[in-house]
Amino acid sequence: MSNLISSSLKQPYLFRYGFIILFFISTVLNYILLLNNSNFFILYIFTVILLGIGFYHKSIFFLAFFTMLVVLSRFFLIPDLDTNVITLLIYSLTYLLITFISASLMRYAQKVKHSYIELTSALANALDSRDAYTWHHSENVSKYSLKIAKKMNLPNDICDNIRVGSLLHDIGKIGIPENILTKPGKLTVEEYDLIKSHPKIGYDMIKHVSSFHKSGVLDIVLYHHERFDGRGYPNGLVGHDIPLVARIVAIADTFDAMTSKRIYRKDFDINHTLAEIQKNKGTQFDPEIVEIFLSTFKN
Repeated sequence: MSNLISSSLKQPYLFRYGFIILFFISTVLNYILLLNNSNFFILYIFTVILLGIGFYHKSIFFLAFFTMLVVLSRFFLIPDLDTNVITLLIYSLTYLLITFISASLMRYAQKVKHSYIELTSALANALDSRDAYTWHHSENVSKYSLKIAKKMNLPNDICDNIRVGSLLHDIGKIGIPENILTKPGKLTVEEYDLIKSHPKIGYDMIKHVSSFHKSGVLDIVLYHHERFDGRGYPNGLVGHDIPLVARIVAIADTFDAMTSKRIYRKDFDINHTLAEIQKNKGTQFDPEIVEIFLSTFKN
């Protein structure tokens, strides 16, 4: 239940639609059907709750105006025994209070969400700073991954999860010695195997965070080095057995890695990088996501 509420709060537009629909239903029930039943007042209370949550970002005047529309509908369509100006004033103050409390709670939830993203970004930057050549790598991967996700018209909550997961995708490298991460020469087999263990290390580090279990963040951390042809690591997953979010981040990760300078090589230009990604379509990368990614560069 808590996961459902948390997921809903990430999509304020649902509450906006809910406000419009419930206000319409309340009006229909009490005007067209002439059901002047005082028990229907609860619908108007839920209406202003949805108004405050859905339009939390709007001005006080906006919220007050639509709250008063609800109040007037409640006042005239469900008349009480003692209907007068005092009653209207009480309704107005009560409903305005409910609206503004709902809006304030939603603003607080959004503030917590942004603080969470900022904290995750700070952690990612701290990890990237271990190697001067990978500075801002996680931020770049997050930026490219988000562009792909939006191009695919994925829901906002999935985009938010991709943003967090891509920021944390290399968190397992905290368990890899710096002399290996920054080695200028060719890695030995043992050193490369150690590098390949970073997805599992990262997964083990954050698997106890309950909010990551169904969000896809763990899938990104664990599977972003899987290949579409099954020759990736750590589990050798094939094709669509690889979670969608991990297939998206895999392309963004490769693009930023290739277009960034490394201690062991120079950076590649964008055209060469895009050609390599196109070349590996269907082998290393999901072919459909590759086409979507490449289409963002056509303009």
